[in-house]
Amino acid sequence: MNAQQSHELNPKEKHVVLIASFTATGNLPQLKNALSAGLDAGLTINQIREELLQLYAYCGFPRSLNGITTFMSLLEKRKSKGIHDPEGQAPIAVTGDNESKYEIGRKTLETLTGRPQNGPLTGANAFVPGIDAFLKGHLFADIFGRGVLTYQERELATITVLASLPGLEAQLQAHLGMGMNVGLTEGQLEQVFALLESGVGKQQADAARTVLIKLKVTK
Repeated sequence: MNAQQSHELNPKEKHVVLIASFTATGNLPQLKNALSAGLDAGLTINQIREELLQLYAYCGFPRSLNGITTFMSLLEKRKSKGIHDPEGQAPIAVTGDNESKYEIGRKTLETLTGRPQNGPLTGANAFVPGIDAFLKGHLFADIFGRGVLTYQERELATITVLASLPGLEAQLQAHLGMGMNVGLTEGQLEQVFALLESGVGKQQADAARTVLIKLKVTK
């Protein structure tokens, strides 16, 4: 029985959540523990690298770079102890000009949302069209198109960051919808919030639960 059928996060997915949470909040001692436990649970070096790379888009370069340097230090220590962690699948470089990458990102976003993305721009994307170009051409093409992590794993990481940081309820609601659209279950999301409650705090976990309830009401 897989994670979707059992509504349970598997050990690797739990560590994707913990790595994202501690990276976003800057808790480097806990991040180091989560990185080590993630490797022990079967995450490859490239899967963790890929997660830390993606996180810069949601919690900023400084937090992402701190996570990367923490991971580098951990790998050196493990190697000195004779632990040889698997590198794993290599990422894929998305090639093409800005127009073709925009189209790749648009199609990715259609997959994530389950809705057409070819209508006129609205909201913030219409007000600042450049952000629309960056989101589709860079985030959802250059980053999400690199492989290594599944869309479910990428959304788990994204949801965790948005739930770990205050004031991001609108973005969290959007990505909760995307996560459920690509196969994450309500039970798995409840486990994410339980992990947040123990690692970040009850206030943030309860705020995320409220956003999920709101999403279910509006569907």
